[in-house]
Amino acid sequence: MIKTHKKNSTNKPTISIITAVLNGEKYLEQTILSIINQTYEHIEYIIIDGGSTDGTLDIIKKYEDKLSYWVSEHDNGIGDAFNKGVEASNGDYINFQGHGDGLISSDVLDKVFNDIDSDKDILISSRIMRVDINGKEIFTTKNITNFDKRSLLFRMSIPHQGLFMHKSYFEKYGLFDIDNTFCMDYEHLLRSYKEFPNVATSNVVSSKWRADGLGNGKILEIYKEWDKIKRDNNVTHSFILDFVNYWTLFKHYVKKLIGSY
Repeated sequence: MIKTHKKNSTNKPTISIITAVLNGEKYLEQTILSIINQTYEHIEYIIIDGGSTDGTLDIIKKYEDKLSYWVSEHDNGIGDAFNKGVEASNGDYINFQGHGDGLISSDVLDKVFNDIDSDKDILISSRIMRVDINGKEIFTTKNITNFDKRSLLFRMSIPHQGLFMHKSYFEKYGLFDIDNTFCMDYEHLLRSYKEFPNVATSNVVSSKWRADGLGNGKILEIYKEWDKIKRDNNVTHSFILDFVNYWTLFKHYVKKLIGSY
């Protein structure tokens, strides 16, 4: 179902929120409600379903009058679903919320977009709360007053659940690479590493990130993909990337060793 997007009559930017889902009946309704109940008025909500065979479509249809667009069809993974959502979007900013993730309170977008200059703030980075499958907090990311792109050499330091990307970023750097299994959002950011856009940081904890996604329990595979992505995008000298990779693995194994005692 498609609704015609109407440009709002205020200076507030329109936010396109995209959810990619496949057989997500357990948590999808929570995600939907966290978005459609926002007090921020200028939202379009898009759901891209990969051909679910459980009760997911019944949940989507229950709320379809609140959606700007939704589709259910086979896709080539999360990156492909994200791309379909971006192509269907009309907003000034784009945000991705997985099924099981979601906005943390009904007024959170009003808080994040309280003082945003959409002409220069290409990326808006808010804080996120990592939660377990029962919704209990594992950790909350720290406030960052000034974002340093060098943090991206070590990790995905701006998780997509709390990241709002101006549409112009996609126009300049393209869509997601569907050949990445876990870290398509990381690769997408690293394309711009050498001329990194302006990042507006927000102390607001905007989103929940549930710890049961595709990459859960596959940390070594993720580290391997991180390393490949950094090298493919030639973000810095190879010897620096060697050090970062060894340091990352060293910390992982030390932490694992300590945890075994």
